[in-house]
Amino acid sequence: MSSSEEISYISWFCAVKGNEFFCRIDEDYIRDKFNLTGLNEQVPYYQQALDLILNIEPSYYDIEAIKYDYVIEAARVTYGLIHARYILTNRGIAQMIEKYQAGFPHMLLMVHPEYRPKGATNHFISRLYGFKIHSLAYQIQRQSASIFKTPLRALKDKKEKCQEQFDVL
Repeated sequence: MSSSEEISYISWFCAVKGNEFFCRIDEDYIRDKFNLTGLNEQVPYYQQALDLILNIEPSYYDIEAIKYDYVIEAARVTYGLIHARYILTNRGIAQMIEKYQAGFPHMLLMVHPEYRPKGATNHFISRLYGFKIHSLAYQIQRQSASIFKTPLRALKDKKEKCQEQFDVL
């Protein structure tokens, strides 16, 4: 197979059964070291896995000595971690929307609030056991709650003021 016919790791990985939820990450995003901050501490054989993901030929290490299976597993984990970061970017969200026509609504709506649904056309009517609750019930409830929240001293003062007004009359 010539180099022009070779499939990239990213294309192969996204085509593997079970990886349908992954989208193809731009190689520019993967090559930007800022986007990969901290991953080298989380994944063993990180550099070899990154080289595999980017289709860089191993030149400075012997892949047989490192155990090829460990590098493959590290590449799988590394791609997953990079993917988790990528889909939070505008490009990643756009790819997920394109792929699923409605992906990751909570992230989508945080980044693009113009996509949020408009308010409900009908208003909620509160009911208790199927009966509508009258608006006066809320006023009565607030009044009784304010009485119980008032300290006793304030009630005594209020009573004394009322008594004084009554005596004046």
